[in-house]
Amino acid sequence: MISNRESESVSSRSHYENRERQPGPRRHQPIYRSFGYAFQGIWECVRDERNIRIHLTMTALVIIGGIILRISLNEWIICLILFGLVISLELVNTAVESTVDLVTEEKRPLAKKAKDTAAGAVLVAAIFAAIIGLIIFVPKLIDFFR
Repeated sequence: MISNRESESVSSRSHYENRERQPGPRRHQPIYRSFGYAFQGIWECVRDERNIRIHLTMTALVIIGGIILRISLNEWIICLILFGLVISLELVNTAVESTVDLVTEEKRPLAKKAKDTAAGAVLVAAIFAAIIGLIIFVPKLIDFFR
C-alpha cells in the first residue's frame, strides 16, 4: 500500500515519467524548469525531514550570532561554506534514503549500509562545522561579555 508521502513523491516525479527518450538530438528543457524541480526537492525535504529543519535553525542562530558579534568577512565566508556543506549533505542523505526506500522495503545489509553511510557523512560535516563554529564564536563571546 502506498502512503500519502509516497503518493506525493510519485506525483511529483511525473515530469520525469512523462519524458520519453526520443531518437535524435537531445532536447533540453528550459533552465527555469530545472531550477523549479530543484527548489521543489529542497522544499519537500524541508517540509518532510526534521533534521534539515534543525540544520536550518542552527544556520539562522549562527547568522544572528554573527551579526551581533560582528564576525569578520573571512569568518562569514567560512560559515557560508559550512552552511552549504551541511545542508547539501542533508539533501543528498534524504535522496539516498528515499531511493533505498523506493527500491526495497525489506531490511537488507546493503540498504542499511547506504542509509547509515549517507547519514554518517552529514554527521561528520555537522560535527566539524560545530567545532569550527566554536573556534570562531567562543573568543568573540568571551570578548562580548567582558
